[in-house]
Amino acid sequence: MTSQGSLSSLAAARIAVKALLDGGVRHVVVSPGSRSAPMAYALAEAEAAGNVRLLVRIDERSAGFTALGLALSTGAPAAVLTTSGTAVGNLLPAVMEANHAAVPLVVLSADRPAELHGTGANQTTIQLDLFGEHVRFAVDIAAGSNPQRAVETAIYAATGALEDTPPGPVQLNLGFREPLVPEPGEALPATKGHGVFHYDSGPQPLSMPPASAELAERRTVVLAGHDGGPVAEAFARAHGLPLLAEPSSNARFGPNAVGPYRLMLDNFGPGSALPIERVVVFGRPTLSRPVAALLARNDLPAAMYEPVPVAWYEHGRRREERFDSLTELAGFAGRGSDDWLDAWLLAGAAAQHALDGVLEAERAANGPAVGAAVWKHARGQLVLGSSNGIRDVDLAGQPSPEPLATVFANRGLAGIDGTISTATGIALGAGRETTLLLGDVTFLHDAGGLFLGAGEPGPDLRIVVLNDAGGGIFGLLEHGKVEDDGGYGTAVERLFGTPHSVDISALAAAYGVGHTSVSTTAELAAVLASPLKGRAIVEVRTDRSELRPLHARIKAAVAAAVSQVLLGA
Repeated sequence: MTSQGSLSSLAAARIAVKALLDGGVRHVVVSPGSRSAPMAYALAEAEAAGNVRLLVRIDERSAGFTALGLALSTGAPAAVLTTSGTAVGNLLPAVMEANHAAVPLVVLSADRPAELHGTGANQTTIQLDLFGEHVRFAVDIAAGSNPQRAVETAIYAATGALEDTPPGPVQLNLGFREPLVPEPGEALPATKGHGVFHYDSGPQPLSMPPASAELAERRTVVLAGHDGGPVAEAFARAHGLPLLAEPSSNARFGPNAVGPYRLMLDNFGPGSALPIERVVVFGRPTLSRPVAALLARNDLPAAMYEPVPVAWYEHGRRREERFDSLTELAGFAGRGSDDWLDAWLLAGAAAQHALDGVLEAERAANGPAVGAAVWKHARGQLVLGSSNGIRDVDLAGQPSPEPLATVFANRGLAGIDGTISTATGIALGAGRETTLLLGDVTFLHDAGGLFLGAGEPGPDLRIVVLNDAGGGIFGLLEHGKVEDDGGYGTAVERLFGTPHSVDISALAAAYGVGHTSVSTTAELAAVLASPLKGRAIVEVRTDRSELRPLHARIKAAVAAAVSQVLLGA
């Protein structure tokens, strides 16, 4: 029963919404449901007043990743609202990604009141702590109670305002009793328009003074992993050091950036004429085994720039020395000699030329060529799917003098979940043209993310699907060797390759999205250079069976070119 003096469900919801708005939430993704109705009505009132922007998604998993994308592109906390029961469980993949990527995602899960728990009431289960250690804060807000302080604490936790705690997801589990609807005669306020709540002009190059001549000369490399930021480029340039930057670092540009760096590390390894002496890490390197092997070398001093707490590793579990000051980091890194930087840049140019030559000799489109084309032509925002897509760009995407697009990727857990939904949130959050590159399996995994209800705002989003009819990345791993040996028959193809014959054009038509099919990189480049309005799918069909030999040819060509340059130096 409702206790005397307790708040009605709608009154409590209005207090919660005001606290969310006061905490900076300007985007909420709503999945329909009855128990969450008080929040839905309160949010509708706030939207009519021009204070928040609502998006509606019928699939809670898509809703969670859309909110994740909104938070990524705006830098502000974004919320997702669900009803009770299994609806809440569908948010787990997005919450896990937000945890490891330190994204301020606010879960608003509606719940039955306490008196209905344990009675077999419909859609009633234990929802508090459903996300375990993946949330920074979780709280049950009892039906009829004032949610203000709980919401304020959640916002503090989500945005990293709590001491020594990185930003990340939080859960507000809101209990509501009936009635769940407004009082008779209540109505929405007069509708006001709202502006764009965020605009990102793109990554801006930073400027640092040249390193002091008093610093020791060292053969140091700057490794920029995911979310390393333009500061990594500025540091490498100021210290005269080669820059090895993953695409989602947003540092893969400038005069010191080396494109096919991962194929060159052996040329600067132990026993070479110019061995790497030290490594400085910005962000989170995740993409390649050669880089992982470099960082695992106990004989190689390594440092990590960590000015704020991060969520992707536990202190004491990595060997790099941590620095929160660029001045102290400079003392560790030293400065590069002209010979050291020139060796990397000359070898890098030769490697890029050799790689481009191999790709130009291919008649049909392939992953690295598609990655290079997308990297070259994308403007505004670029989202890179996990699996081969981001690795193709890392291998073949030539660094530019200036940043061309803001790059995003779900590298917290590097899953393929919700990639289309994430990109949609990223595009809508910033209101900018966005390109998404992903493989066919990743595309199919989130095909439901293409669904937008009637009247829902649509993004300017170009979706480039590299369709090789299955999971091409496994052929480049040790599973490809198992398949070549033949001892397991068709098991590798069936269990890892996951072949399919889905008609992507039919899927596009079903969701009302434009579709274009191309088979060459020249055709792809022409499409990428065309104006974009609304959503469009560009399907690039390739042959997965040729991928392993192609990478072998690239590796051989790069090795020969780099060796020739270094021998002649």
